[in-house]
Amino acid sequence: MEGLFAVLIGALTAAGLYLCCLRQVFLVVLGLSLLSYATNLFVFVAGRLSLGAPPIWEEGVTRFADPLPQALVLTAIVISFGMTALLVVLAIRARFEAGEERIDVPPVTRATETDR
Repeated sequence: MEGLFAVLIGALTAAGLYLCCLRQVFLVVLGLSLLSYATNLFVFVAGRLSLGAPPIWEEGVTRFADPLPQALVLTAIVISFGMTALLVVLAIRARFEAGEERIDVPPVTRATETDR
């Protein structure tokens, strides 16, 4: 089971890095989201998956699930959702300001009255 998750983490990381290397703003935002998903999955798998184990330790129970990685991933999901929303708003604003979606385009300089 861990091998399947390792392949999935690698695929998400590779796709995220590929999208981050492209020159369009929204694809970079999507790439950062994929990197966030890969990190969350890595933390979740590092906490050792245990099927059928209760999340709370009780008398007589020898195996129980560790709730800390699940809590960390849940917190990371909320934070990454907020950061993705912020990046989308900044990308939309940059598109309206520059008139272009590409990252490597130099900013447009406005002509002043002394230049005319």
